[in-house]
Amino acid sequence: MTTALKSIRSLAPLMDRILVQRVRAEAKTAGGIFLPESSVKELNEAKVLAVGPGGLDRDGKRIAPSVGPGDKVLIPQYGGSPVKVGDEEYHLFRDHELLAKINE
Repeated sequence: MTTALKSIRSLAPLMDRILVQRVRAEAKTAGGIFLPESSVKELNEAKVLAVGPGGLDRDGKRIAPSVGPGDKVLIPQYGGSPVKVGDEEYHLFRDHELLAKINE
């Protein structure tokens, strides 16, 4: 999905959606060797940029999201809704689609 947004900060997720950006894999090894872009795998790790207010249960009560902005999470290899702003690519996932929260 290509958007006409000038900044990702102007995008506010709705309901239980979470806006994330994938963490880029290192293109340099510990020994200082630079790897070609084709050999660098896409990581399943992402940083949460924005969080919606949460979904509603059957009684109409708001269920708070399980993560917050700044958290690191594991995301599925495929899925989510891609959002492209300029050259950067972001993804929108539902809260229940996130695999895990990384506690560091």
